[in-house]
This record gives sequence, structure tokens and C-alpha cells, in this order.
Amino acid sequence: MSQNIIANNKKAYFEYFIEETFEAGIVLVGAEVKSVRDGGISLLDSFIMLKNQEVFLKNAYIKPFEKASAFAPDSKRDRKLLLNKREIQKLIRGKKEKSLTIVPLKVYFKNNKVKIEIALAKGKKLYDKKDTLKEKSLKKDIAQATKHLKQY
Repeated sequence: MSQNIIANNKKAYFEYFIEETFEAGIVLVGAEVKSVRDGGISLLDSFIMLKNQEVFLKNAYIKPFEKASAFAPDSKRDRKLLLNKREIQKLIRGKKEKSLTIVPLKVYFKNNKVKIEIALAKGKKLYDKKDTLKEKSLKKDIAQATKHLKQY
């Protein structure tokens, strides 16, 4: 059960309140797995879309693998996510009833399989983001002060 995190979507934690998380598999083709293993994936500006009871990762960038020969898929193509029916129904209900957004959080390897963590999330207002920055700054100041005190 080892998790080797490859890509993190730090912006999602700043922009949204995370309500519930899900683990999904990704359908990859060709040498995309090798490229992901080398860290050639970015979740920046990517999002999750529901279409016909299926879940897709859109606009995620996977760098083409240099050593691959002929077949190189589009680097920003739509990739299907593998979830069970109950999880898909939860996502659909959260999106329709609670007006939540589905965002990708991180990509990692679990037992040699590429997995993605997605979440139902609620958007933060500007004042929430300012509070988050203040809290982060306070934690940093406290950590520096305790580090400084430990030196003496």
C-alpha cells in the first residue's frame, strides 16, 4: 500500500473547501505511464467533467515520452477515470443538489497503478482565501519562533 505522489494540485486546496475525496484509476495509453512515472504530469488548470454517467479528467498535461517511437497521443486529451457506480452517483448528486465542484487533487502510484485523488469541493470566497493566507503566515511565524528558541 505504498503511495508515491507524483503531482499535487496545491491551487485546489487554496481555491476550494474539500468536502469529500475519492480515489480513481486513470485510463492511459501508450507510453503515458512511463511519462507519468518520470514526473511528466501537471494538474494545473485541469478539471473533472461528468458525461453520460462517466467521469473524465480534462485539460491535464502529460508530457510525451521522449523514447516512445511512433504513437504519441495528444498531451492534453481527455482521460477517462475509473470509479464504481456508487462513487459516480455521489459525484452526480453533489454536483446537482449541493452545487459542488469536482476537482483533481493529486496523482500518485499505488501498487504500481496510476491513481488520482479527486474531491467534491465548495469554492472559497475572497475573504476565505485571505483567512487561509493569514493562518499559513501565523503557522510559519510560530514555527520560526520555536526553531529560534530551540537553538538557545
